[in-house]
Amino acid sequence: MALSDRPAERHRQICRVFTQRVRGTRQWDAPSPVDGWTARDVVRHLIEWFPYFLAEGTGIKLPPGPSVDDDPVAAWQHHVDAVQAVLDEPGPVRVFSHPYIGELPLDRAIDQFYATDVFMHTWDLARATGQDDRLDPQECANLFAGMESMEEVIRSSGQYGPRVPVRPDADAQTKLLGFIGRDPAWGRDS
Repeated sequence: MALSDRPAERHRQICRVFTQRVRGTRQWDAPSPVDGWTARDVVRHLIEWFPYFLAEGTGIKLPPGPSVDDDPVAAWQHHVDAVQAVLDEPGPVRVFSHPYIGELPLDRAIDQFYATDVFMHTWDLARATGQDDRLDPQECANLFAGMESMEEVIRSSGQYGPRVPVRPDADAQTKLLGFIGRDPAWGRDS
């Protein structure tokens, strides 16, 4: 199923898959493909960085929820529901304003920066916990094409590790993972 081009629906679709992986996790301290992170840390990352980003760019403050340390499933569900509520709120177009990013419609900012992060970290959580790690192939291709054209800016952000070489004929998911610094073979027996 192709992802929607409407940010609120895309967020719902992307987070539905991530939520399935959260609910399927049995070992929260399992190492993840992100160096030094556990499965719990993948969820923690998404819950912790976004509220600050949202508040800084809009003044919107998400309600605090359960601790990731105490109950990662409840913490994630509370968080994802709060973000979805922001996206589903009716009314005039709200603007996200950030000194480094400029101004964007809020739903586009959430889609571009947050939902994309959830999408990519779905693989990390799935691979760490032995779950289905397949990502939407068209979204992988779209992200890879868009990110590859901005590689210098992306690498200088410090948000991505060094590119991991993959075969030129690799599928879109493998190319995207290698581009963002993940070893697509991480956790697989040789």
